[in-house]
Amino acid sequence: MLASLREHIDATPGVCGGKPRIAGHRIRVQDVVICHEQQGMSPDEIVSTYPGITLADVHAALAYYFDHRDEIQHDIEDERRFVEEVRRNTPSLIEEKLQRRCAGCAESPTTLPGAARLAI
Repeated sequence: MLASLREHIDATPGVCGGKPRIAGHRIRVQDVVICHEQQGMSPDEIVSTYPGITLADVHAALAYYFDHRDEIQHDIEDERRFVEEVRRNTPSLIEEKLQRRCAGCAESPTTLPGAARLAI
């Protein structure tokens, strides 16, 4: 890694899963990439979102990404799959509570206990 990138980007086993991150922070390169590439944020907007980092940190993270695009994209996709699996396998406590409260109710949400009825 180039010396200028080394001062901004770090990867430490046991910190952020060993993923490349902004040195001294728990902000991963992939977090910066998602802000920039998927959410359309400018580097200045990213710095505003994470006030502890500098514009140079953001540019270093993006440079690292462009040098290691396949690796970072793979990390992003792995995390997306993990989140989807957790969502699929973890029941929503709110949905369960609503189902228990609504047992025996009609389908209309206005029949939920405590719901105000709308006059039409």
